[in-house]
Amino acid sequence: MKNKIVTITGATSGIGWATALAFKKIGAKLIICGRRDEKLRKLCGILGNNTQILKFDVRDKKAVFEAFNSLPESWKNIEILINNAGNAHGLDPVQNASIDDWDAMIDSNVKGLMYVTKAVLPKMIESKKGHIINLGSIAGKEVYPNGNVYCSSKAAVDFFTRGLRIDLNPFGIRVGAIHPGLVETEFSKVRFKGDKKRAKSVYKGIDALTAEEVADAIIYMAKVPEKVTIADMVILPTRQANAYINNRV
Repeated sequence: MKNKIVTITGATSGIGWATALAFKKIGAKLIICGRRDEKLRKLCGILGNNTQILKFDVRDKKAVFEAFNSLPESWKNIEILINNAGNAHGLDPVQNASIDDWDAMIDSNVKGLMYVTKAVLPKMIESKKGHIINLGSIAGKEVYPNGNVYCSSKAAVDFFTRGLRIDLNPFGIRVGAIHPGLVETEFSKVRFKGDKKRAKSVYKGIDALTAEEVADAIIYMAKVPEKVTIADMVILPTRQANAYINNRV
């Protein structure tokens, strides 16, 4: 893993931030991507040398391609791509949901992931080498009440990952996905528009996963021998049985 070029989207918080720190510990060179300049610079300061910053919103197709084209030539051969950027907005039945929330989730979780993948692929195909790890969700495996469009977006990630694995198989490019259950990050705070009390209640009595624990799973997936592909991994807190059954204390 030493000196491999690893790109992480959504690196400015939560799982992305923890994953960047985890890869740095094992000697990777990092391209950290996100929308928040101040957070990117702070993370870059922690990571130190062998780090590149790409500031863009994954929803902006033009910005995505311009960002990756702007990399120095020596950084363009990305070996590992962690498609982590994404979010949830709202938790309402279809009839009450905001269409703006729907657009934000589909544009980020689905189209944004696809744009980044498309931007990175040419060099991987040219070198017949690479590894793409997409961050899905247990919500992409099972629908829960009021999760309609968020669950749909993560199901799309699941199926895009499967299709990508088929398409890239002739080039020796590995493709996998990790589907976490409840992870205590700022995820719910974003979903509930900054309502900290409501966000906190999501994880009450669960002993939720931490961002670092998901990062450990990503590292494990990335470190297996190149002849091995871990295609699909679901990771849950022990108190969570599936997308909507939780043993709260």
